[in-house]
Amino acid sequence: MSELAADKEKPRIEANGGKRWFAAGGALGAILASSCCILPLILISLGVSGAWIGSLTALEAYKPVFIGIAAVFIAGGFWHVYFRKAEPCEDGTACARPDSARLTKAALWISTILVLLAATIDFWAPLFY
Repeated sequence: MSELAADKEKPRIEANGGKRWFAAGGALGAILASSCCILPLILISLGVSGAWIGSLTALEAYKPVFIGIAAVFIAGGFWHVYFRKAEPCEDGTACARPDSARLTKAALWISTILVLLAATIDFWAPLFY
C-alpha cells in the first residue's frame, strides 16, 4: 500500500521539479547572456571598477549561444507553468503552496526581461554613454 502511494507521489514531485529546473536554467542562461554587456554596465553605474570588468567583454562572442540556451529553458518553463495541465495537489504538499509557483513565475519573467535586454543592448546602451 505504501509503495502505491509513493508511486503516485513521484510524478507530481517530478512535474513540480520540472518547473523549477526550467526556471533555474532560464535564470542561469539570462545571467550568462547578460554577463558580457549588462553586468559591466550595471557595475560601472554602481561605481565598481577594475581591469577585470573588461574581461567580461570576452564573453560577447558567446552571447548568441547563451541567449539561445536561455530561450529554450524559458520557453520550457513558461510551457510548464502556464500551458501544461496542472496535476491535482493534496493539502499540505509542496505543490499546494502558491509561494513556489509565484517564485517560479517571477524567475521566468525576470529571466525573460534580462534576455531581451541582452539581445537588444546595441539599440539602447548608447543612450547611457
